[in-house]
Amino acid sequence: MSQPETDAALCARVVRVVAEDVAPLLQMDGNAVEVLGVEEGVVRVRLHGACGGCPGSVYAVVMGVEEELRRRVPEVRYLEVAP
Repeated sequence: MSQPETDAALCARVVRVVAEDVAPLLQMDGNAVEVLGVEEGVVRVRLHGACGGCPGSVYAVVMGVEEELRRRVPEVRYLEVAP
């Protein structure tokens, strides 16, 4: 039986997906996302750019990022947005 993936290894996978697949799409709208860390499948991020001031925009960005991460990294349980 294989050993469970460490938080550091999971974080590295999340950062790669964000950098390669998520960030370029967000940048088209003047937004950015920073991965702060991953612990037990919970990804902590900070949003930057145009999305930061509007609650509806923040929600849409978070839901889109979370959906893409969960699709590409199934171990992700949910996103938590830091101020």
